Amino acid sequence: MATASVPEHVTRQLASTPKAKLTEMLYQMLLGRRFEEKCAEMYALQKIGGFCHLYIGQEAVAIGALSVLRPDDKIFTGYREHVHAIVKGCEPGRVMAELFGRRDGVSHGKGGSMHLFNRQVGMMGGHGIVGGHIPLATGVAFASKYQKKDDVTLVFFGEAAVNIGAFHESLNMAALWKLPCIYIVENNRYGMGTSIERASAIYDVAARACAYDMASETVDGMDVLAMRDCVDRAVTRARTENAPTLIEARCYRFMGHSMSDPVHGHYRTKEEVEAQKQQDPIRAYYGHLLAAGLIDQPGLEQFDAQARAEVEKAIQFADASPEPSADDLYSDVYSEPYGPYRRSEA
Repeated sequence: MATASVPEHVTRQLASTPKAKLTEMLYQMLLGRRFEEKCAEMYALQKIGGFCHLYIGQEAVAIGALSVLRPDDKIFTGYREHVHAIVKGCEPGRVMAELFGRRDGVSHGKGGSMHLFNRQVGMMGGHGIVGGHIPLATGVAFASKYQKKDDVTLVFFGEAAVNIGAFHESLNMAALWKLPCIYIVENNRYGMGTSIERASAIYDVAARACAYDMASETVDGMDVLAMRDCVDRAVTRARTENAPTLIEARCYRFMGHSMSDPVHGHYRTKEEVEAQKQQDPIRAYYGHLLAAGLIDQPGLEQFDAQARAEVEKAIQFADASPEPSADDLYSDVYSEPYGPYRRSEA
């Protein structure tokens, strides 16, 4: 039983989850944080161009959610997706190479920060159009059911996407056809620079599920074990009942909307950001593991050193990767089995 100071879900997860998985999740959070910090540095050095949206502060959402998936499960994300891609199985070096616009990137240097894709590991793409990927995830979930498979599809998007038509159309379809799709709203409170209070008629995003008779939960997105607990229930529901779920993960980004947006901007105060940083998901999770005797300070430092080394290795790989050639413009135009389109030799 949980004590007064330890939530029940924490006690349950620490007791039921293998130690190796619990410590792996801490390492993934550290790796994600260090990777994103290095992205900010590389952007400042102009090695990364275009748009770049960092995930610092929101690591618990992706890592908690993906911790309960199988390799054959699939995910779709918006454009703040570097950490999702790495945790789903994309090699950090290939992710960084993509951000550098290099041929060895996961999208061969053609997608950049917002369009990471690796079908082999079930990373079905980062998508730059707000909410545009929600119907795609719904379609993939339909394909799984049609083919009588028991894999599930997770789709991550921000709270600004819930006011567009595609969101409502997708939830209606998923509920009507009973699709194994889990819709995860990463509610970081600000769609670019607009607070949810100014953009949405209701604050409780999860309440929208009632219009489609769909299961829903609101979860603390700054708590990796709460995310794992919540998504585990949704995954079980999807596998056993072919039933969708809407999850609202309330979280907070410590950086600006993108690298072109100051950390504080004109829409939130420095005091607000600093107060939220006191709820750092990595620090909170480390505290739980420390109290349970699953790791100590030297162990944390070793993980951090390992994560930093892995990120430096990713930078070296990206730097060594060649630039795409002019001929690469004509590859990947069509998907297999049609083959890549090439210019006529004539």
